[in-house]
Amino acid sequence: MQALQLQNAIEVYANQNEAAKLALSRLKELGLPTKKTEQYRYFDIEPLMKQEWQIAPKKKGEIEEADFLEIVDGVVTKAPQGVEVSYQKERRIEEGHFDPLYYLGHLLNEEVISIQVKSDANIKIVHHYTLSKTLISYRVAIETAPNVSLQLSESFNGCDAADSFVMSGYDLYVARDARVEVIKDETLVEGIYTPVYSNFVYLQEQAFAKLFTFDFGNANGLQLLQAKLEANSEIVADHLLYVKGEGKRGTVSQIVHAGKNAKSDQKAKNILQDKARGIFDALIKIDPTGAGTKAHQNSKAVLLNDGAYMASKPQLEIYIDDVEASHGSTIGELDEDQLFYIRSRGITLEEARKMLILAFVNEIIDDIEDASVRESVHLSFERVYYGQGQLECIVTCHGCSDAIIGEEK
Repeated sequence: MQALQLQNAIEVYANQNEAAKLALSRLKELGLPTKKTEQYRYFDIEPLMKQEWQIAPKKKGEIEEADFLEIVDGVVTKAPQGVEVSYQKERRIEEGHFDPLYYLGHLLNEEVISIQVKSDANIKIVHHYTLSKTLISYRVAIETAPNVSLQLSESFNGCDAADSFVMSGYDLYVARDARVEVIKDETLVEGIYTPVYSNFVYLQEQAFAKLFTFDFGNANGLQLLQAKLEANSEIVADHLLYVKGEGKRGTVSQIVHAGKNAKSDQKAKNILQDKARGIFDALIKIDPTGAGTKAHQNSKAVLLNDGAYMASKPQLEIYIDDVEASHGSTIGELDEDQLFYIRSRGITLEEARKMLILAFVNEIIDDIEDASVRESVHLSFERVYYGQGQLECIVTCHGCSDAIIGEEK
């Protein structure tokens, strides 16, 4: 839809409830994103905002029982037994999010998909996009009870969603003493959908969250994350990015330490090939109430050729002295000494490069505790890195099963 039509639509949706009125107020304050908006500086957002879009309809039907939760074009179609899934008009909205599309996403959705986690759970969410040249917008709100453990893995299928724009994201509320692990695995192909995910994570006292994002492919996509930490909570955020072709992809984040003795550890590993652009624009903000904070942030990027580009911008914003904080960024090519050492053992240059790349990515992938999810992410990376028909090395690299190899033949 065009900018004027979008503004009209916003005013209509804003009459829904108090949350929508708050979202409209914040959106007017921030303004719709343009190429001059700081968090979209390295990402082509204006063509998406100016284009005339068809809006994906929300045709709800009966939810089938399955081993996973499926969301098709923003509508829940399948859900596991025992998982409380519903649509909620009333929702919480973070007043201090930095991303205007966080508020726009809330405005364009009269209801959010609500997932209530009241006991230990392992939930897989499959996001399926089927509509071409369409704005597919929806939001998911996930809330845990105290003391529970949740593993949430996300995968994406959008081969039929040619030239669509996906505007989505989650609001994750982790209760006191709860532990949550979120694993996002998404491969994008040029010509299908372009996603912008705007997420918010709130950690109550003594809560813990570990976030993995695995972004591969040759197309554009961006994720924006704000996390707010209360006293004695902890977040670990690991990002692995491999982009080739002319894709522009990455993460913009803001981790806010609002309570005492909170901890954060964020690291990004980026591999750029051809004319790809990687994005890591990350801020750690320590409020005056964040005494005793321990916060660390690091980004490493490997450029596989001269045309690749990495936009790396780690930042610290500290309003109190009693903290431990660090940040860093390195950008370079594969280590020539390491390549020489490997080649001196009779290994070709191409194979030596592959070995170093795999060692680089495995530092993050191998941190996934669930073996089946870990193998799935390994395979996602290798499908993109080696190509669909070049998976001979998988068994020797990390011992994948014969069944996985068989699926690719």
